[in-house]
Amino acid sequence: MNPIQKTFRSCVGAAALAALCVPALLPAAPARAAASAADAAQLDQAVAALRAISTMKADFVQTDRNGQVLRGTLTLKRPGRIRFQYEKSARMLIVGDGKALTLIDYAVNQVQRWPISNSPLGALLDPRRDVARYGKAMPTGNPNVISVEVRDTAHPEYGVITLIFTRKASAPGGLELSYWVALDSQNQRTTIALSNQRYGAPVSDNDFRWNDPRPRTHR
Repeated sequence: MNPIQKTFRSCVGAAALAALCVPALLPAAPARAAASAADAAQLDQAVAALRAISTMKADFVQTDRNGQVLRGTLTLKRPGRIRFQYEKSARMLIVGDGKALTLIDYAVNQVQRWPISNSPLGALLDPRRDVARYGKAMPTGNPNVISVEVRDTAHPEYGVITLIFTRKASAPGGLELSYWVALDSQNQRTTIALSNQRYGAPVSDNDFRWNDPRPRTHR
């Protein structure tokens, strides 16, 4: 692999991790206490919409701060399972099995794992988690759009993730998760935009299996 290819994969990997592996955020009681009744209602609606999802499939576009774009397909099955199937040219895969997020890089035969509890996606994947305890609704100026910002003010190094919901009657809870934006402590910004969301379709546990590229190890 030449230096240009290595740099490309480094950027792609950084974008994926920025979007998926910002550490989990702890309760932000002061922000929650100061929220207005309207903000609290919006936050409760977003939490209810997340919890109403049993299975989901969607297309996604991942964009990093440099404009690098990757596309793929997302598969979700609660509790705990998620799969980001990137386009073939990326030669990467991210899978959550309920306990950890695993990044499989087939170009360099590497596997990296992070506990789901250390990811903001834990709020989406684990029904026991409560976004309302450490997130807050942000103004959007559009009554049909709800923005939820998740951060731990005591640990700015954890970064920030913002979930954007659009009102849609046919979506679970009447809200559709449209995209999210992750900003790490180095101001590396990554956006994952969803489209063609399909809810309630049968999803097999086999969809969350993966082939280990490391020698003499298979999964």
